[in-house]
Amino acid sequence: MTSADAVTSADAVLRARIDLPTTAGSVPVARRLVAQLLQAWSAQNRHEESMLLLSELVTNVVRHVTPATTFTIELILSALKLRVAVVDASAAPPLLSQRGPAGGHGMWLVNALSDRWGSDEQTSGKQVWFELDQ
Repeated sequence: MTSADAVTSADAVLRARIDLPTTAGSVPVARRLVAQLLQAWSAQNRHEESMLLLSELVTNVVRHVTPATTFTIELILSALKLRVAVVDASAAPPLLSQRGPAGGHGMWLVNALSDRWGSDEQTSGKQVWFELDQ
């Protein structure tokens, strides 16, 4: 399910939520849907970084959260920044773990390429987010 809301004012903010199953097939689907949404919003600035960081967050959900659940991608675009958040059912916070041949690079990339990132506890899980200045 995808929804988008626009607030019409000088400080226009666009918002969208995308709910997907916690399966490996959701990684390319998330990239495609978010890319189409950003194109519709004329938000091509820093497109490559946003797609890479989104892929890392969604891949972390697929790898580390119990299957047979769903997760939500939340996007907020303003004139100043793009905020992308992934909400999942796991309470375990993201870690800058040891990098190696088998992985562990995802959050290091988020840390290196985003302008800001973090994790917030939710009622039933967490939200991991990044921001890119426009």
